[in-house]
Order: sequence, then C-alpha cells, then structure tokens
Amino acid sequence: MKAEPKRLLLMIYKLDIGGTERQLTEIARNLDPRRFEVHVACLHSEGLRADELRADGIRVVSFPMPSFFSLQAARQAVAIIRYIRRNRIDLVHAFDVPMDIYGVPVAAMARGPIVLSSQRAHRELTPGLYHWLLRLTDHMVDGIVVNCEHMRRHLIDDEHVRARLIHLCYNGLDTRVFTPPESKPPSEKTVIGVLCALRPEKGLATLLNAFALLDPNSVDLLIVGSGPSLSALESQAEYLGISARCRFVPSTENVADWLRKIDIFVLPSLSEALSNSLMEAMACGCCVVASRVGGNIELVGEAELRGVLFEKENAPQLAEVLKVLCGDPAGRARLASAATEFIRSGFSIESSVSRMAAIYDKFPIGID
Repeated sequence: MKAEPKRLLLMIYKLDIGGTERQLTEIARNLDPRRFEVHVACLHSEGLRADELRADGIRVVSFPMPSFFSLQAARQAVAIIRYIRRNRIDLVHAFDVPMDIYGVPVAAMARGPIVLSSQRAHRELTPGLYHWLLRLTDHMVDGIVVNCEHMRRHLIDDEHVRARLIHLCYNGLDTRVFTPPESKPPSEKTVIGVLCALRPEKGLATLLNAFALLDPNSVDLLIVGSGPSLSALESQAEYLGISARCRFVPSTENVADWLRKIDIFVLPSLSEALSNSLMEAMACGCCVVASRVGGNIELVGEAELRGVLFEKENAPQLAEVLKVLCGDPAGRARLASAATEFIRSGFSIESSVSRMAAIYDKFPIGID
C-alpha cells in the first residue's frame, strides 16, 4: 500500500523580502510532492514570496491579527487549530521568532501534530518577555531546527536546551541564480559593499568608520538594503565626509545583480547566525570580509582562505584588511574563487532541502 504524503504546515510571520522568508519558500517549493504535502501559514500573506508559493500550487493561508495580545489573536488561534485538524496536518514547523512564540503554543494545543520551532538568530536579539517566551516554547516542541553549528552551541551552552532536541539544517541558495559575473570590466576604483537589512546588529557603523580611513581616490562604498538604521547611517556618512563616495540603495529583488557590482563584500555584524547575505556574496564571486562572530566563522573559515575575518567593532583593523585587499586584485580573486566553490559544493538549495526532508523524516508522522 502506497504511503500518503506527510502533511506539513510551515509557519512564518510574513511572506515578503527577507532571508528567512526566502528559505521557507525554497524549502516549500522544492520538497518532493510525492512525499510531502506542504501548506504555508502566515499572519500577513501579502508579498513576493506568497505570490511565488501560490504560483507553484502551494496553499498559503493567512491569519491576520493586530497583535499577539489581542482578542483577534485568540480567535485566530482557534482558526489555526481547526485548520490543522481539518487538513490532518502531521507536522507544524515555525520558521521565525514570532511564530515560535505564537504558532508553537497554538500548534501544541491542536494535540496531534509533531511541532518544531526554529532558531535562526542569537537570542540576545530577542530581549525581555519574548526571550522568556522563547525559552518556554523549548519545552513544548519535539525539535528545534538551527541553521549553523554556532546556533546549536548557543542553545545548549547559553539556553540549556537538551542536545537531542536540536537539528542542524544549513541555509541553502539557488546556485543557478547566485553566480559570479562572466566578466567584469576593469574599474579605476574598488567597490566595497554590503547587502543586508539595515539594523543595529549588522554593525554597519563599523564599515563606515573603516571606509573613512581609506584612500578616497581608490574606493567607493555601496550599501544595499532598507531598515531602521538607514537615517543614522546616512547622517554618519555625512559627518565622516564620505557621503559623495557612499551610495545607499533600497532593498531590491535583484540581489545577485547588485552583488556582482561589489569587489569586496563586508559583513561587520555584531551578532550573526548563518548569514544569507554572506552566502550570496560568496556565491556571486565577491571577496568577502566578515566579523568574527557566529556563523560567519563557519562560512569564511579561520584558515581555509575563503575570505578574511576581523574582530567586531574594530574599524581600524577592518580598514587595514581593506587596504591590503584593495591593493591585491589577484589575492581577492583567489579568495573569491575558493568561497564560490565552497558555497556551490555544500550550500545549494538542493542540499538544504535534502537536510530538511531528513529532519522531517526523523519523526513518525503521516502513518495512518
């Protein structure tokens, strides 16, 4: 007798531009439909990723609410439980912090499906009550999916999560989209850049301070992204006298095209798990420089010569690294080539989907 597909409900706060949103979308679109029947639930269905999922025939259902502490949130909890039971969902997987906090307890109340949460960023970024609620959900789930070894150690050492609950699935990306340029015309100036969400934990003030120490006649700075830190960064660039050489571009869907314009990609994060932006830059042939935090170390490597690490918030050290790299195009090319091959060989979306499918298969679900 042929087994029925395992029925999955993947939950996320919203389906728009963003690294976690893209990871969920790629997982949902690429899981084998003969083995998995995928449903996606969110609180805000509008956006690019929702359209992509629906175009591939994946059911997207939204449960809108003004806040988690509203009467509507309670009503939607009942609606989610009914949806899980009506569609005979075998496994619920919350992909981000909001759905860990809200979706996990709701799914647990459905009394039936396996429930997984995700930890894709350091919990120091989720302070106060929400941090406490995350810790509470650790006792409600059947497993927690992390995206790098650093996050696994963080949960065990800092959050005292039982090791057997933790499952590692590295992020993946479409290596057919994120590729190096076929050729790059020579330029008088080296383009230093970053593409990421403009949030405080990305440490972009360090990049601006380091850039201000470089020869103004030989480098330009490109910052692609949107977020709450934009105005502060623009003011800092003006204060440092680098505004004329510092270009800010809003978030864009054409990520790979912008990355191919960058010679040296710098990710100066204060805290990081496994950065999609860093992976994409490596795949697109950038020479990468990153702060020595979290998953950056796993991607760049300490001695593997896939890029260069520097101490977080150390602008003078970063400036020295950039001076060396700007003066050594051949060295940059070697680092970039090694980084591209590393991503291509182990971090494709196919690899990530295979890992996630293996995690889902660990649980005795979908058996009637």
